[in-house]
Parts: sequence; structure tokens; C-alpha cells
Amino acid sequence: MNLGSPESTEVKDVKRYLDEFLMDPRVIDYPWLSRLLLVKGIITPFRAAKSAKAYKTIWTSEGSPLIVITRQLQLALQQQISEPVEIAMRYGSLTPDKAFNALLKKEPGLEEVIAVPLYPHYAMSSYETAVEHARGAHKSGKYTFKLQFVKPFYDDALYLAALADRVSPYLSWTHDHILFSYHGIPARHIHRDDPKAVKTCLALNGTECVTVNPTNKNCYRRQVITTAKMLMQRLNVPPDKYSISFQSRLGKGWLEPFTDKRLEEMPAEGIKKLLILCPAFVSDCLETLEEIEERGKEIFTKAGGESFKMIPCLNDHPSWVAALKGWIEQLKNGNKEMLLFE
Repeated sequence: MNLGSPESTEVKDVKRYLDEFLMDPRVIDYPWLSRLLLVKGIITPFRAAKSAKAYKTIWTSEGSPLIVITRQLQLALQQQISEPVEIAMRYGSLTPDKAFNALLKKEPGLEEVIAVPLYPHYAMSSYETAVEHARGAHKSGKYTFKLQFVKPFYDDALYLAALADRVSPYLSWTHDHILFSYHGIPARHIHRDDPKAVKTCLALNGTECVTVNPTNKNCYRRQVITTAKMLMQRLNVPPDKYSISFQSRLGKGWLEPFTDKRLEEMPAEGIKKLLILCPAFVSDCLETLEEIEERGKEIFTKAGGESFKMIPCLNDHPSWVAALKGWIEQLKNGNKEMLLFE
């Protein structure tokens, strides 16, 4: 289960997609009327045309890169396992009920579906909304099969091995630094159930949480720091050779430092040759191909950068397919620890 995409690069289709995406209360967590006025009165009327232009720069002859890549992943995995594989999106026309119905056609006696939200890290605006959307479709469709979810896999050994296999060939490129650009979220999302905790939150103050406890187990910032640290340890990259930033912000109060600002600052700090990767995404999409590979490179180069290389997402890399296959084998062998709920 991935994010989704507009049906085309036409402004009307992009506007429809943005309306659905931004009206999600887990994306913009304002009261409904305030969200409606903001999204349909301010954001989408002005942003749709700009976003449509951005989509045109990355659109392929087969359609949206995110959709195409997710289908390629589906095909690659299906060739490795006997269980039927379908894809669904959180937004757009590839809805969970269509995936459920397609699975039932292949397996009329279907008893259980395992959903894999393709988000390594927990955030209410990505992983959580995908889970709740699929649950809603399951409930409203009165399906009799059991629905379960693979939990966020930011520190899973198979995921990290796949990520290491993707990144390691690029380490031979001459570079001064590696930047992990993660998708940003509003800082208030991290402690939405306990706002007072913001004052003492180590993650929001730029410090790594040493231990995992009930209050920080789903902390997005802690999880992205963990992914970066564990990956760099696997690849023997010292801590002073990589850093973390956050992209795609909407408004004030989002996690810092901001990727676009860091790209502007780095050349003056002596970082002229940069490798950049976006592990919050497993499939290349608008936020990686246009925001980072195109606009990010332009920002870095204009600021004095000499070399800029974006490492592709996992996409349908053989090691990523192997990781998904490995999870399925673990589940078949009775290992339920990777599931969100029993």
C-alpha cells in the first residue's frame, strides 16, 4: 500500500488529488471547516497548476512514476511467491476495496490479508492514515477475511540490508558528505496525545533518544535517526560524514533542519560534493525526482556545490523484493512479531 498519485498531469486531476490528500485530517489536523477553507479556498486553487507543472517533469510514458514503480514491485514479488499480491493506494483510484476484490477473485476462500504500508517510519500523515483507510474499507465492505498490517520497519534487518545494498555502490562516488532527506511532518504530530512532552522531548531538541519507551516508540524523528544511524554503521560511514534534514514542509512548525536550507548552506561549509538519499520513501516519486533530484540539485549548485548525486529509492531492487519475500516467509513460519496487531 503506497501513497497514490493524480490520474494525469492535467490541472483538474492534480487538483482532485490534492483535495483528497490535504483534506485528510491526519495530514492537516485542523477542524473540518478550517481545513476546508484552507485547502479548497487557499492551497489547491493556487497550488494545483504549480504541482501539475512539476508532475509533467517526471511523468513517464506509462504514467506516474510512483504507480509504475509500485506495479513493478508487485510483479517482481509475485514472481517470487505463490500467494497473490495486489497493490492499493491511500489516495486516488487504486483503492483498498479494489485490491480486496481482486484478491478474492484469485482466492475465493481467502481467510487473511497482510497489508504492507510502504512507509518505513511511523507518522500519522503516512503510515497511520494508510492503516486506518484500509481498515475503513475492510469494515465498510463487510469482508470476512482477517486484515493485518506489517508494522513500521525502520530498524528491520532485512529492510536495512536492502537499503545498504542500494546505497553501497554509490559510496564509490567522490563525495564530502551524505545527506538523509526525510519527509517532514509538523512537530506537534510527534506529541499530539501529550503536548506537554514537547518541552522535554529529546528528539525535537536535536538529541537522539537512547532508549525506546511507550512515549517515544512511535516517534517519527527517533525512527528516522535510527534508520540513518543503523545504515551508516552497516556501511562503516563515520557519524561526521552524514546528517539528517527534512523536506516537503507545509507552513511553520515543521521538523528541522529543512533540506532546502541545508542544501543552500552546505557549500559554504566546505561540502561541495554531496550524496543524498530519501529513505522515508521506498518508491521514487514527485518528492524525490522533482523536489530533490531537480530542484534540490539546482539549489545546491547555485550555492556553490560541485557534485550532487541522488541515490534512488529501493523501488524494485532485488534486495528489497527479497526483504518482502523474507517477511512473508517469517509470517508463514509463525513469526508474528512484525505485525502491528494480532
